Amino acid sequence: MATTPAGSVSLLGLDPAAYERHFLHGPDRDYAETNCYTDILIEFVHAIGSEPLAMMGCVLPVDFEGDQWTFFKPRPEDVEALYGIDIHEMQPYRPLPEQIAEQIGAGRTVIVELDSFHLPDTAATSYGTAHVKSSVIAEAIDREAETLRYFHGDGYFELGGEDYRGVFRLGREYPGDVLPPYTELLRLDAGSRLEGEELRAAARELLRAQAARRPADNPFERFGAGLAVELPNLLAGDAQRYHDYAFATVRMVGSAFEVGASHVEWVLGEAGASAAERMREIVTGSKTLSFKLARRREFDPAPAVEALASAWSAGFAELDRALG
Repeated sequence: MATTPAGSVSLLGLDPAAYERHFLHGPDRDYAETNCYTDILIEFVHAIGSEPLAMMGCVLPVDFEGDQWTFFKPRPEDVEALYGIDIHEMQPYRPLPEQIAEQIGAGRTVIVELDSFHLPDTAATSYGTAHVKSSVIAEAIDREAETLRYFHGDGYFELGGEDYRGVFRLGREYPGDVLPPYTELLRLDAGSRLEGEELRAAARELLRAQAARRPADNPFERFGAGLAVELPNLLAGDAQRYHDYAFATVRMVGSAFEVGASHVEWVLGEAGASAAERMREIVTGSKTLSFKLARRREFDPAPAVEALASAWSAGFAELDRALG
């Protein structure tokens, strides 16, 4: 824990201007972000000096859930086994700035859902324009100066002033029927943090378990059937309907398998190269399908979906061979 003379409290003593994000959030990625919860865990684990790829076997069991692909997250038990980090729900019964400062002062921190309307790093999407809940991990807070430093999306950021008061609902009356945000306590003292080959070996066993949890049938076949039904509504709807659909479907599954390819390569090395290549075919196919949907012109999605289904089957067949 690092404490500044001004009285602010920081868990890791980071500087947003000097922070270097993990390569999973690099500019050369097809999907530079995954989802709000997984992204913050990637950056937090990276910031404490560990390798977040070890926990990313969680993407392999993603399934088509009827109208969306699985919103994947690293499993809490895996995070604890690999990094000694325990994540569990906490009660936000006191003012959040007080709770955050107390937990950071004790060498822990808080995952909290905040309103992206007040998160400056969302300037390209919802900052100042739309009220969207999004998870962040608090890293530092100064209640007197009204500043918060936090992990969100693809990096590490700072907010202050009016945004600080807005994100914590300070300084004005809010409706009594507004629910408190969902919060989780993140403890770093739940066990040993694995390193080096020990971390890779543990990740390999988790990879084997996660691969076994994949859907019993090919989920892209069900996705294709659902898309055929939904396509006329998407073509007739507005741009927001497309964006909402794309985020929940092609973007979610595309980002999952891009991370999955990197995970398999990190865990298995050359033995996982063929499986990773098939997973990247899913990434490319998802982006291509997304572009076709964005044009909002009539087209036949069947060939694209069939290619995705083939890549999924081939990818897991290659992965099974690599795992023996």
